[in-house]
Amino acid sequence: MQTGIEAADIFRQLAEGMGQTGTPQFYPTLVERLATLLGVDHALVAHVNTENGTQASVVETLAVWSNGMHMPNVVYPLAGTPCETVVGREPCLYPCDVQQRFPDDHLLAALGADSYMGLPLLAADGRTIGLLALLKNAPMALDDLAREVLRIAAAQAGAELGRQQAEEALKASEAVARESERRLDTLLNHLPGMAYRCLNDEHWTMQLVSQGAQALTGYHPHELVGNHLISFAELINDQDAARMFDEVQAAIRDRRPYQVVYRLHHRDGRIRWMWEQGQAVLEAGKIVCLEGFITDVTDHQEAQRVQQAVMQVASTVTSHVGDDYFQQLISTLVELLEADGGFIALLNRSPHEAGDRYRPAGTVTTVSLVADGAPLNNQTFVLSGSPCEQVVMEREAVAHSGHYTPIPGNAIQAQAWIGRRLDNAHGEAIGVMMVFYREPLTTNAFATSVLRILSTGAAAELERRRDQRRMHQLAYTDGTTGLANRVRFLEVQTRMLREAARHHQSLSLILLDIRRFKEVNDTHGHQVGDQLLATIAGRLQDAIPDSSTLARLSGDEFAILMDNPDEAELAETLDNLREAVAETIRLGHNAFNLEVSVGFSRYPADATVASELFKAASIALHHAKRDGSVCPFSYDMMRQQRRRQKMTERLHQALMENRLALYYQPQVNLKTGQLAGAEALCRWYEPDWGWISPGEFIPLAEERGLISALGDWVLAEAARQLLEWQSQGMAALPGRLSINIAAQQFADPQLAQHIAELTQGVPASALALELTESDFMRDPDQAVEITQRMRDAGYVLFIDDFGTGYSSLAYLRRFAADALKIDISFVREMLDNQHDRAIVKTIIAMADALGMKTLAEGVEHQAQAELLAEMGCLEAQGFLFGRPKPADEFAAVWLGR
Repeated sequence: MQTGIEAADIFRQLAEGMGQTGTPQFYPTLVERLATLLGVDHALVAHVNTENGTQASVVETLAVWSNGMHMPNVVYPLAGTPCETVVGREPCLYPCDVQQRFPDDHLLAALGADSYMGLPLLAADGRTIGLLALLKNAPMALDDLAREVLRIAAAQAGAELGRQQAEEALKASEAVARESERRLDTLLNHLPGMAYRCLNDEHWTMQLVSQGAQALTGYHPHELVGNHLISFAELINDQDAARMFDEVQAAIRDRRPYQVVYRLHHRDGRIRWMWEQGQAVLEAGKIVCLEGFITDVTDHQEAQRVQQAVMQVASTVTSHVGDDYFQQLISTLVELLEADGGFIALLNRSPHEAGDRYRPAGTVTTVSLVADGAPLNNQTFVLSGSPCEQVVMEREAVAHSGHYTPIPGNAIQAQAWIGRRLDNAHGEAIGVMMVFYREPLTTNAFATSVLRILSTGAAAELERRRDQRRMHQLAYTDGTTGLANRVRFLEVQTRMLREAARHHQSLSLILLDIRRFKEVNDTHGHQVGDQLLATIAGRLQDAIPDSSTLARLSGDEFAILMDNPDEAELAETLDNLREAVAETIRLGHNAFNLEVSVGFSRYPADATVASELFKAASIALHHAKRDGSVCPFSYDMMRQQRRRQKMTERLHQALMENRLALYYQPQVNLKTGQLAGAEALCRWYEPDWGWISPGEFIPLAEERGLISALGDWVLAEAARQLLEWQSQGMAALPGRLSINIAAQQFADPQLAQHIAELTQGVPASALALELTESDFMRDPDQAVEITQRMRDAGYVLFIDDFGTGYSSLAYLRRFAADALKIDISFVREMLDNQHDRAIVKTIIAMADALGMKTLAEGVEHQAQAELLAEMGCLEAQGFLFGRPKPADEFAAVWLGR
């Protein structure tokens, strides 16, 4: 699977393949694209058939791609195949030996597959309706990008299969409806209803009413008899009353029973559909009364209306996709439900909320909006406090009366609305479908039922739209900040460079790096780090001109392209960027004060092609990190960069070929003048360059990730030399051999064990490990724990360069250190500078109070040694006692036989 800039091509090719939605080529194109993009030999998509409506037992392929060509579709049983696990709603990966795992799967043997990856295709209600499978004739390994491609492909294939099945179900709905009507009629004959006897007058005055009247109308029988509280005629809907009266009178005249259907107002305010059958009772040819039975047929009537409505909508919109689909759907719904307007909207989540299915979306964007019979421009509004929020929380909601603004900030007003939440296949809210009315609603059952049925298809189409937008985001957008990513930035840079060349204008590329951002991530966690990056991104966007382009390239590195800036505008923008980042950022209870390193290059002054312009800005940024906060590119920087790159390569080679050397400098007891120990110092000689200063190659090793390997070599070489001196009969080195430990080494909690492995044969008591003050103060609590383990292992610990960093005395007394090394910067001027002399004296006194000895570095004059001894310093090293020497020369002078 390819990554980097090619990931954008992968998502574009996948999106093009999915553009065949709704055509017979969708599945064949999908499996062909997946096999090509993911480098597999076979790909298939299939739907599952079930027996007895329970467990899937048979798979029928919809498209098969094998060894570079489409194959005929096949039907095969699930039992004993890897697909059986997939249909159980679990993605499964068998990276190798899949035939041995499933010996009864003849399809695997026929294809020659060695590995298998399968994903279920889910319907909107979560049922497994199919599967997507990839097979390879060799072992298979899928990275995160490949899995994201498969997830999107499976979601799209599931949505398309669900759409096809829904369309087939709609075609069969008429037959189902007829059967449902027959069953409903049978059922209705046994439902409770109201038997009655009434006069044939304008009030339908009741003389006798059965107990079923209360359930049917909400009124007790005695309230209806004799029109005691209300007449039955008052309950009949005004639009049906005249028709009903005429039909009854016509039946009486024809001496036949009557059957009428009408709407009746229930006591609770609902409107119910009634089916009534009765006949006139005659005596001597005169009508005495009417007798009959009334039953509630609301469900049946509403079911017929809903079915007709769904069929009408389906016939209108099934041939449309995308925005046209939504526009046709909402327009038809508004007309059918006699509403004044409506919309379908997409829920938007910020990058930090996208992975939290339980957090409501922040904003809502309409994808189709109709009011008063005309389409309107789509709008985005805040979810909180809007009617959509209630719909999202309750899944389905209705407001019968009141004063509402369906779309906050819009002039559209309503007194009633009906809304339905749109969910994806996993039950997650992705949108809202709503219709609204300018007059209060008396009933909503019909509209609610129609919205409920049509929401599945709308949700599937909305999810397809979201997946397309997601593919675009994955290809071009940084998920943490919402800015353009590296891929998008490089495309924009190429375009802007081309425009600048065409119009003979300039272009400035600015790269920014947030200093010590890794410490924030390590200390506060990645969630806080991501929030910090998003905040910084917003500030940077506000700090640059509108015509500029901002992107996040990676980690804490941002890039800005400025179109044809003059010197003043560039300088002002650089100042604005530094100030934007420097302003305190507060997140919860935390306050962050950050600084930024900035490097920039200019077209055409520094480079004329995109890659060289970016390289120049990167070099400038590298120097900014080391030498200052803002650095313009210069060709001298490039020469230095090339030397450092060459030096890195040679240092790595020197380590591999064991061409480094250890020199040894004596450490002397200031009272006796005798040797008290030595320090091992790394030296490097290159034939072409001569001796290379440790001040140059050691910081380079730290920067380029070689310091741990260099530190390991020093430990192993020092141990080897001690053992060699011992085997040659040399006198034992008094005291201990001091070895410097780098910060990266000191971050290892298992450092003591690692050192013991590197120095096998040398007792821990023969070694002193030097840790710089600034290194152990990066994480004092961890330093306390690690130094204690090293002391327990028997090593002596020195704190090197003491006084040049910042140490908390509260931590210093907890460190398991044996000695403080007074930095050369204080010793050099102590004879003439009273402040340095006071600092040295204070360090010695503090060490004495904490039970540590002191060792002074850089002693070059006898007067320095005498003053240090007078102050109480025990040991010293420097040119006064001896320069660092190779092992043989050091042994000849200090370790004579």
